Amino acid sequence: MAISLRSWLLDDSPTSRRQAAAGRTYRGGSALMRNPLAVVGAAIILALILTALFADLIAPGGAGGQYLDRRLQPPSSEFWFGTDQLGRDIFARIVHGAEITLQIVALVAIISAPLGLLVGAVSGYFGGWIDRMLMGVTDVFLSMPKLVLALAFAAALGPGIENAIIAIAITTWPAYARIARAETLTIRNTEFIAAARCLGASHTRIITRHVLPLCTSSMIIRVTLDMAGIILTAAGLGFLGLGAQPPAPEWGAMISGGRSFIYDQWWVSTFPGFAIILVSLGFCFLGDGLRDVLDPKSERKG
Repeated sequence: MAISLRSWLLDDSPTSRRQAAAGRTYRGGSALMRNPLAVVGAAIILALILTALFADLIAPGGAGGQYLDRRLQPPSSEFWFGTDQLGRDIFARIVHGAEITLQIVALVAIISAPLGLLVGAVSGYFGGWIDRMLMGVTDVFLSMPKLVLALAFAAALGPGIENAIIAIAITTWPAYARIARAETLTIRNTEFIAAARCLGASHTRIITRHVLPLCTSSMIIRVTLDMAGIILTAAGLGFLGLGAQPPAPEWGAMISGGRSFIYDQWWVSTFPGFAIILVSLGFCFLGDGLRDVLDPKSERKG
């Protein structure tokens, strides 16, 4: 049965859209599994998701308990990552902080990627003054460093995780718009788009049914690769007090809280920093693997 299923998935002449989609997914998954770094990255991201989902089981004591009699204790069998200046378990706070990190990257991607994809597709498809206007706005955002722009928006909106997410999303979408526009320019004059126009398809239908799906693979790659930058930007905002507010266990804020003790009690800032680096590397490894699998210019063999 397994052999027949594999033959069905790898059939060069699929008889239905479902079979074609399943075959592409199987080939892509097989290619991704052959990339060791991509597997490592996927494992790290999966561990982040599971940690966020089961934080109460992994660290049942919670992240907010303060015990001044055990403040600044070094890593031990009781407190794996030590305790901070308020006697809180750093391991528990990192575990519960995974939910905040996952929430930030997910919401930023949900907000910025569709917005950038739509702006870029509309700009590239229509061209003319629409293209100049939309890309002019995009270039204004791209002309400034992301972190500086995020700091400006976060300062204007006020501290808080919701405002930090909005600020990061505002600075992230222009790159996606540029990618979508470049992809759209290569396909807007192709024969199948011309055929759709001849059949009476509206501009909205052509963009939503033909243009946007063809831009999705490049967008997925870019979003995955950008997750590391999003995490670092969120940590930077938290470090400066513009992200999640205490007592929320946000990793950047944890580093900021331990910077006064970095020489003698190094573990207070070091372990949250390791968490940020590890998750960022996971997204980078996975993004590189997805680029090799989803790049339409690459040759893939089943």
